[in-house]
Amino acid sequence: TKTKAMSPQTNGICERFHKTILQDFYQVTFRKKLYGDLESLQVDLDNRLWQYNNERTHQGKTCCGRTPVATLLDGKRIWAEKNLNQM
Repeated sequence: TKTKAMSPQTNGICERFHKTILQDFYQVTFRKKLYGDLESLQVDLDNRLWQYNNERTHQGKTCCGRTPVATLLDGKRIWAEKNLNQM
């Protein structure tokens, strides 16, 4: 994702995501497992990101206890409904 220059709100969201991945994945994983190659680390990270987006509920004004995927799908549905009503 690209962020606008001089946009602390957007950059803050990215920084918080990086902190969450560091705390929830990297710090835990590197204590439990030794990786011999990047591919196996990437597979584990991809699995964790899928879980983060599809199973882990998020708090805040956007997600309100839903998963990010549920929030995205609801937003797409609402957007489609608004576009149909404007025509």
